[in-house]
Amino acid sequence: MNIEESPVRVERRDGVGILTIDRERRLNALSRATLYALGRLGAELVADPTVRAILLTGAGERAFCAGADLKERQGMSLEDVRVQVGLYRSELGVLDRSPKPVVAAINGVALGGGLELAMVCDLRVTVATAKLGLPETSLGIIPGAGGTQRLARLVGEGRATEMICLGRRLDAAEALSWGLVNHVVPEGSDLIAETLRWMAPLAHGAPIAQAAALRAIRNSFEVPLERGLELEAVYYDETLRSQDRVEALAAFAEKRKPVFRGE
Repeated sequence: MNIEESPVRVERRDGVGILTIDRERRLNALSRATLYALGRLGAELVADPTVRAILLTGAGERAFCAGADLKERQGMSLEDVRVQVGLYRSELGVLDRSPKPVVAAINGVALGGGLELAMVCDLRVTVATAKLGLPETSLGIIPGAGGTQRLARLVGEGRATEMICLGRRLDAAEALSWGLVNHVVPEGSDLIAETLRWMAPLAHGAPIAQAAALRAIRNSFEVPLERGLELEAVYYDETLRSQDRVEALAAFAEKRKPVFRGE
């Protein structure tokens, strides 16, 4: 697939790799080609030493991602659908496991697989007019790309059940109060510019420390607290051996901003 034909655009700005789902006419729905493109380009950004953080968004103002491409889905057999759902895990895994922080910039509706895609990211920023929901049970299925698992971890079991089983959609203010999103950009603002400003500490922070923190947080969900504390100590020790820590102490003493090099 040539980059001109890709349903996902990629660019780099000041240490941030930006992935944009470029299917505005289809409300940035997740076709098979889109999933493959996200996996391929996401891997390129993770491997790029000039990229410190990743931003994921959709083209236009209507939708971050409206979920599965139902037009494509209509022609699929049951086995095709199973393969397609598996791609959410295999292709989006590079973002889910990224050692670099991944931020979703939600520029419109994020429904079904679109919200599941946003929840793969570490943090979520949204426009004030966004709507977020998992309407799958109204279509006779359940969220099958991590929605039943990630949503409960973010907002709690009761609220996750309400959203999934009642088909409850949240506006941006509700999503913020529930902890589903981290920051809301005022209506009329430039979402990408505001998100880049908000995530500047990620783009200019200490990459070794950030990667260690992400591993400690991610690996703590399914282990007892005592084991989680042990893992935290292991990852903390990694940061102690870094030159970034030495640089931070020197910068503090010299009353200047540290320059982190990921060493």
